[in-house]
Amino acid sequence: MDWQTAEDSAPSEFITDALARTVLGKPPATGAWRESDPAGDRHFAPLGAFEFESGQRLPFARIAYETWGALNADASNAVLVLHALTGDSHVTGSAGPGHPTDGWWPGIVGPGLAIDTERWFVVAPNMLGGCQGSTGPASAAPDGEPWGGRFPFTTIRDQVNAQARFADVLGIARWAAVVGGSMGGMQALEWAVSYPERVARAAIIAAPPLTMADQIGLNLVQLEAIENDPRFRGGDYYDAPDGEGPHRGLALARRIALLNYRSPDELNGRFQRTWQSGISPLGAGGRYAVESYLDFHGNRFTRRFDANSYITVVQAMNSHDVSRGRGSVAEALARVTARTLVVGIDSDRQFPLEGQREIARAVPGNIDGDVPAIISSAFGHDGFLIEEERVTAQLRRLLDD
Repeated sequence: MDWQTAEDSAPSEFITDALARTVLGKPPATGAWRESDPAGDRHFAPLGAFEFESGQRLPFARIAYETWGALNADASNAVLVLHALTGDSHVTGSAGPGHPTDGWWPGIVGPGLAIDTERWFVVAPNMLGGCQGSTGPASAAPDGEPWGGRFPFTTIRDQVNAQARFADVLGIARWAAVVGGSMGGMQALEWAVSYPERVARAAIIAAPPLTMADQIGLNLVQLEAIENDPRFRGGDYYDAPDGEGPHRGLALARRIALLNYRSPDELNGRFQRTWQSGISPLGAGGRYAVESYLDFHGNRFTRRFDANSYITVVQAMNSHDVSRGRGSVAEALARVTARTLVVGIDSDRQFPLEGQREIARAVPGNIDGDVPAIISSAFGHDGFLIEEERVTAQLRRLLDD
């Protein structure tokens, strides 16, 4: 078989038919889909050739996605939910085949919840450059080898352009809402600026209008942790003789990130100076509880994420700037026509409130005027994933508006 996978080479009518089965309960014409698949199972949409902002090109790209709910007759109830840096299309549901983790927003998306799947047709794609089904560095290049370090430099704008092509494949001309937190919030904002005619509502949660030097610097340390791992091999580790990739570097990058995702008050209150066991960490070989916590999450992360993808999506986050080529931030945000909800978290040290304030001041259709809605949380940046009741209250204001 050539470099395209079965899903990559699928014709667009395959996706159309599969979508019909997913949202209308109609059986597919092909045997590739099982009638017993519940909503939320991963599907694939082919984009064909794709050109990046850099001028680099993929001869073929695909987007992995999941859906919940039913699309109405005029396709006016579709809601696009966009994941954060290391998320994927599995917004809600249990871990299982094709899903290494449980859904990442189970209290937000579902019947009767803030994004009500009895009312909305919810679509969640894995971002371009990711490693959960969408084309990324681990995908096969035309020479049959993984793209690896050759994968094109990817920007937030590239990812949104790919999502727009994906929406075309699904036959969705205009989203009833585009919702995202963190990196997904960057993409939601870019959607509202790049494609204002295609977005009726936008929820930008815990995201800035552009990535600043502080965040780029913190990201640099993470990327160097991976690239300095001897097993990184310049990104060509997939067929390493010892079968080992840069797991230690990736785990260290994840630990660095976690420190920025949580607030000092949360970490101090949760762990204080406690020991992991009865052995003292004061020179006797013991460990502090926070060290064990970071090690556990860093090591677990390496079992579900690809190091090259991590580099790709972190660099995409660094690229985020809605004003690039559009004048000032205020001039860029003036393009937005969507009814907009801007949400910040008061303890967020990853993307502090000033970023959300800047968006709220400049977006014409912000539902709170020139200020963002602020969620008070001890959990820092991760509050948008953890504070489900408070996020629900905010999203209902937008979706019921």
